[in-house]
Amino acid sequence: MQNYESPHRRYNALTGEWVLVSPHRTKRPWQGKQEDVFLGNRVVHDPNCYLCPGNERASGGRNPEYENTFAFTNDFPALLPENNDLASGDSLFQAHAVKGTSRVLCFSPNHSLSLPEMDLKSITKVIDLWTKEFQELGQKYKWVQVFENKGAVMGCSNPHPHGQIWASDQLPNEASKENLQQEKYFEENQRVLLMDYLEKELEKEERIVAKNDHWVALVPFWAVWPYEVLLVPRRHIKRLPELKDEEKVALAEISKLFLTKYDNLFKTSFPYSMGWHNAPNSIGENAEDDAFDHWQLHAHFYPPLLRSATVKKFLVGYEMLAEAQRDITAEQAAKELRELPEAHYKEAYAQG
Repeated sequence: MQNYESPHRRYNALTGEWVLVSPHRTKRPWQGKQEDVFLGNRVVHDPNCYLCPGNERASGGRNPEYENTFAFTNDFPALLPENNDLASGDSLFQAHAVKGTSRVLCFSPNHSLSLPEMDLKSITKVIDLWTKEFQELGQKYKWVQVFENKGAVMGCSNPHPHGQIWASDQLPNEASKENLQQEKYFEENQRVLLMDYLEKELEKEERIVAKNDHWVALVPFWAVWPYEVLLVPRRHIKRLPELKDEEKVALAEISKLFLTKYDNLFKTSFPYSMGWHNAPNSIGENAEDDAFDHWQLHAHFYPPLLRSATVKKFLVGYEMLAEAQRDITAEQAAKELRELPEAHYKEAYAQG
């Protein structure tokens, strides 16, 4: 095992960026003070929630009495399917129009739940919804960003279990960086970057959080956020619709497992921003030339908590002006998550 006790920089092979690691500032992760256990909102249906079944939304529309999942076009979308042409001839003031759509995905009719508290059958229905929406929007839009902001600290305006999709006819910044790096690696090695990376991570085992026959959840070598997780299928898969039924079930299992560990870490409903990075969709006249065989499906989980339920990591100072920095190493974070109980902490308190 490599000695990472002194300050060093780590290269993110997926984006081409670097992160400064300063493990000497804390030899091991500090658990921090123990917070009072909050069992969360137990209201199954909130009459004032604009995402609960049967309720009226801000737009005046009304939700159906859905029993599993429910998707609708955002009442306040960030992207619009129709847009005026916009062009600038000045290289220092470039701007151009972007077209797209924004969708809201309700994970459950139960207002009180989050993904790790849902049963496997219900989580699989969420995966089916992600897949269905991606497949439909991918026929029209080059990039389909499936994501979830969990918790008020991550800007979530409604505690009801839900996610979003923003689809656009342009490739956004993070997707462009990942596409460039994966394409370059494929051209040089005739192999898929994340498949090679995953193979080496499985050999080392020091950053693995959880794994099963089809998926691996790990703290990436280049992680920026303290307990960041990268979720990768063990088979070469470019997009969600390529998943087999057994891979969807396995995805539900590993998601429930490591998201439960997230909650158990500080005995709180662990906030995060997560998102799926599918291969861009081949749209237009040259669609057949854009196979994206270099791309591997994966999901990022970016949680902000650092030492307790109330101590957060912020990107400030050096990180805003120079480059990202972390104290606890990815290896320390993975070990801590890996060793946490698999049963949700609320179960113990409910039984006690």
